[in-house]
Amino acid sequence: MGKDLRGKELGKGISQRKDKRYEARAVINGQKIDLYDFNLEKLKKDFDREKEKVKSSQNDFSSIKTLEQWFNEWFTKAKGPNLKDEQSCATYLRKIKNTYIRILGIKNIKDLKQMDIQMATNELLGEEHYAERTIKEALGVLRSCLDAAVINRIIPVNVCADIFFKNENLKPQERRVLTKEEQDKFLEEAKNDYYYEAYCILLCTGMRIGEFSGLQWRDIDFENKVIHIDRSMKTGYVNGKKIEILTTPKTQNSYREIPFFGETEKYLMNWKKKQLFYKQKLGDRWRASPEFGDLVFTSTLGSPVTRYVLSSAIDRLVNNINMKELTIASREGREIIPFKDVYPHAFRHTFATRCFEKGMSPLVIQRIMGHANYATTLSYTHLLNDKKKEDHPFLDDLLFLFIHDLGNSV
Repeated sequence: MGKDLRGKELGKGISQRKDKRYEARAVINGQKIDLYDFNLEKLKKDFDREKEKVKSSQNDFSSIKTLEQWFNEWFTKAKGPNLKDEQSCATYLRKIKNTYIRILGIKNIKDLKQMDIQMATNELLGEEHYAERTIKEALGVLRSCLDAAVINRIIPVNVCADIFFKNENLKPQERRVLTKEEQDKFLEEAKNDYYYEAYCILLCTGMRIGEFSGLQWRDIDFENKVIHIDRSMKTGYVNGKKIEILTTPKTQNSYREIPFFGETEKYLMNWKKKQLFYKQKLGDRWRASPEFGDLVFTSTLGSPVTRYVLSSAIDRLVNNINMKELTIASREGREIIPFKDVYPHAFRHTFATRCFEKGMSPLVIQRIMGHANYATTLSYTHLLNDKKKEDHPFLDDLLFLFIHDLGNSV
């Protein structure tokens, strides 16, 4: 209880200063109230009114724990209603849901650190090869979301500050597409590699690496010769550590069926035999996690084959190719012709390019690739300049005719 200068009790939070003004102070859910007045009765009324105003203006966010929960609350009640139309809402959501919310959404918002956002940014620009412009736009959405969290006293500061973009002054990285010669050379080097069939399946299907990692045996219909894409495996962070989680595909268009092109069925059957061999060999030491279901692609120990696992395996193969080239070039007395770096997503780009080379309809390619925008599919056409169509064993003509017929009904 506060007192006046004579020692008389004035009530909770109210006191009298030496200049004889009365002061009323309180902190409600993190929001400060500080009022002054020479008239005690007026001050008390203003104080009560201000406390009620603060209480009524603040929502109860006690149930909100994760970043994704807060984003959904903020977008639904604050940001979303102010966007001009449904298309704007969808675009806004796609920017953030497919990037930062996908990676950091499960993290407790109060535990979120600037380093978490920096690590996610590095991953999106690096391993996942998002365009810098896309990530900057998504970061702007996240920054607005966290600004609102600060205003609503959910977090003390916005940790979206000083996020560094490594390639700030560089030109956007071009898509890595393997030429037919590069593709053949890579697969020749990989023929004795544990993941050989995995590389072939990626080149035959154009799956995103997350879709590939999250694929379960029940998604493969050997009778109708199609692969159902219904989920994706993503990387999240908990206490700074990476974890794998199964989630929905990237966009609504990502839910799709991919026909068995070329020798897809053979590669799948060979892979299944290989997986069963290691599973029986390890017995109780097989590391398959029940939460992921019966995954198609597992390591020799039974753990998921993620982007990082596959990238390491690919890097070893590319290094082997370049070491052999170094030896041959030295023996022949010529300049070295380096084999460019390959990342898992390059197989998807290569598949799309092979489809265009075969003359497949862009609308059909869009459907198979699961692109949300037609323009994304058409962007591959610039890779075909001065290239003639060529046959390739991964894409047989019979299935192309089937897909063309399917596309004509779209």
